[in-house]
This record gives sequence, C-alpha cells and structure tokens, in this order.
Amino acid sequence: MKKFCIVFVVLIIIIATVVCATAMQPAQAENEYLRIHVRANSNDQIDQDVKYKVKDEVVKFITPYAAQCVDKETAMELISSILDEIEDVCDRVLRQNGFTYTSKASVRREEFPTRVYGELTLEAGVYDALIIELGSGKGDNWWCVIYPPLCFTSGTADVKYRSAIYDIVRKFFNK
Repeated sequence: MKKFCIVFVVLIIIIATVVCATAMQPAQAENEYLRIHVRANSNDQIDQDVKYKVKDEVVKFITPYAAQCVDKETAMELISSILDEIEDVCDRVLRQNGFTYTSKASVRREEFPTRVYGELTLEAGVYDALIIELGSGKGDNWWCVIYPPLCFTSGTADVKYRSAIYDIVRKFFNK
C-alpha cells in the first residue's frame, strides 16, 4: 500500500507538471529564443540574391560569438555589442556586389508569424531578434535562431535528452 501511495503521488506531480508546463508554454517560448532576420531591400531577384550572400557572411561572422553564449541574455548582450561590426560585414558584401544602399542592424522585440525550422515550430508572437535591414528592408526575409544556436553550429554535436522524473522513478523501482 505504501508503494501505491508513493506511485500515486509521483503520478499526480507528473500530471501537474505537464499541465503547468503546457499552460505556460506560449509565454515561455517567446522568451527562450533570440531570432535573426535578414530583410532584403525588395523582392526583386537581385535584392533577394544579395540577401543570401549577406546572410552567409553574417552567419560566418556571428558563429564564434554564438558559440560562447550560455543563455539568451548573454546572447542578446553580445550581439548588441557587435552591431557595428555586423553592419560592416553586411555593407562590405553589398559593396562587393555593386549595391549603393547600406544595412542597419538592431536588436529589438517584434511580432512575428508562426515559422517552422526543421522540426522546430516557433509560434506567432513577440520575440527578441537581431534585425538586419538591407536598404529599405521591405523585401522578404531570411530567418533563423541565434539562441539556442540553431543556425550557428556545425551540426556535429551529439545532443541527448533525459527526463529527471523518469530517472527518479526508475531509481525508486530499482532499489
């Protein structure tokens, strides 16, 4: 009977945790990510093409910085401190490709629609983001996530997920 009561209490805790986590998820999700958007000058093909060239160079430039970040706040502070250098990278690519307009980089909160990145879906909402506007910034954008670093990793890391609750229950029954 004692084991039954313990199992019952553990199940109640698990159910309460799941319910609370589900209820809080939309508000938390927006706060867990630092997004990046590179907005093209226009939807003309030439502006869209250079947007991808800028994106490639910005990703190369930011990757070593993103790798240092242990949380979103650190990522925001670090990215905010190198905005001038990010603009320099963008402007260099624009000049090399014959464009006379420049870029503007900023970190700010903006509302975004639902977006899908592989198996990750970012629900519509207000997110912190590095916004890079090329020229007028009125064209379609490329987007990704700086933190956690979805776009800024080599993809070689082996990530393993564990459930602390499962470990506790397994340990309890293996005694």
